[in-house]
Amino acid sequence: MSQPPSPSSPTTSASDDRPTVLVVDFGAQYAQLIARRVRELSVFSEIVPNRITADEIAERAPAAIILSGGPASVHVEGAPSLDPAIYDLGIPMLGICYGAQLIAQQLGGVVGRGMAGEYGRTVLERTGDSLILPDDAPGAHECWMSHFDGITVLPDGFVGTATSPGAPVAVLENDERKIYGVQFHPEVVHSPFGMQAMARFLHERAGIASDWAMASVIEEQVALIREQVGDERVICALSGGVDSSVAAALVHQAIGHQLTCIYVDTGLMRKNESAQVVETYGRNMGLELIHVDASEQFFAALAGVTEPEAKRKAIGEQFIRVFEKHTGGLRDAKFLVQGTLYPDLIESGGTDGTASVIKSHHNVGGLPDDMELELIEPLRDLFKDEVRALGTELGLPDEMVWRQPFPGPGLGVRIIGEVTPERVALLQEADAIVREELKNAGLEREIWQSYAALLADVRSVGVMGDERTYGNPVVIRAVTSEDAMTADWARIPYETLEVMSQRIINEVDGVNRVVYDITSKPPGTIEWE
Repeated sequence: MSQPPSPSSPTTSASDDRPTVLVVDFGAQYAQLIARRVRELSVFSEIVPNRITADEIAERAPAAIILSGGPASVHVEGAPSLDPAIYDLGIPMLGICYGAQLIAQQLGGVVGRGMAGEYGRTVLERTGDSLILPDDAPGAHECWMSHFDGITVLPDGFVGTATSPGAPVAVLENDERKIYGVQFHPEVVHSPFGMQAMARFLHERAGIASDWAMASVIEEQVALIREQVGDERVICALSGGVDSSVAAALVHQAIGHQLTCIYVDTGLMRKNESAQVVETYGRNMGLELIHVDASEQFFAALAGVTEPEAKRKAIGEQFIRVFEKHTGGLRDAKFLVQGTLYPDLIESGGTDGTASVIKSHHNVGGLPDDMELELIEPLRDLFKDEVRALGTELGLPDEMVWRQPFPGPGLGVRIIGEVTPERVALLQEADAIVREELKNAGLEREIWQSYAALLADVRSVGVMGDERTYGNPVVIRAVTSEDAMTADWARIPYETLEVMSQRIINEVDGVNRVVYDITSKPPGTIEWE
């Protein structure tokens, strides 16, 4: 991560001898995607803030550095920059879009202002022998651009090896210093040869082997967990979701009977979910499982609370209080396992707490300051698709590994307004219909996440049985994604949406209107709150 781990969570540490690529974030929409693409090439990556110093970089000794794109112009006052001494460390470096322009500007080149710019698919034309562009790519081929400034004069010692209609220098290279830049975005699927370009940089120019894999994650984390825990007792916050299931299986592999899992029924689960979770874990995991019904406690904490951040923090605190006080007689536990992921950290304020808070995940920003248990978070370096792969590597069944993501705060963040037992019951019925009809349509595995949300503080006029109604709207939300950092709204067939709408209105009392959310992420988030 972007800071050394705290003493309470050493399981976030990377292996000391593992080659790591640091992705320096300049506010790019795709910084997380760059990190994922590096990992897809079997090289471990971490995202760090752009204010990182040369001394901090040197201490971490990465195998390579990638500078992300960003929304700013290098000419704007206060635009993010890079410690100039980093260029002299001799570490292979690749700049992407803004990162490429920053390299050019800081090393003595010129970045033109107010150019025509390029957005979307663009033709990249090779103008010389390149050590970055793949050899089998045509001399002119498609790529994805998103820029309004462009490099016009190369720094000393650099050569330009490609151009495009809006970028006089689309690729710049200095092999002696092992510094390279590309104006296009190799990390997106719209650049057909982008991954090959990244592979050439990582494997050929930086000399990094393709040896990072899920098996190595298991080996590293098992060793770290054993070192952290020793002979102490551990409890795991088990929600039934992919993340907590994989975290539990990984910790169980490390310490066996020292682990006890606790499933907390918050009253905010989906229809029949609690019974399904308890049955599934008893059948597949072979873990000691304690089932705690704390629904009254959660509803009491949420009474009168409507602001989304306040909800998340209230739910997060109640989770910790349950784990501290209701452990079925297990009073000597010292550690708490959570299925925290990398996107959770980023959205909750970044890996070092300084990035913009999108929403506080209950297991990150919602944790109380006075909690007594120390955290074990073996998945906090991973993206969701990597966690699924890890679950398969650990031998978990598909029904667990491919379960749709469900937020830790549950339906509490799918009710827009105060959360009450009555509203939860209404939403459970609507949500069950959405999921059932997607399954009937054979779309369950194609959808990353789908659910119903209740606009509890909104009323809509309708007419049913020739009489005026004044009920709540229900929102259907379904998205496709790879990692939850970006997502697109799912193109569900109209016929399926029609059946969902008719059933919800006919079968769920108090609902008289159904709408479909066609917002992607960004600018929206997958959950409504």
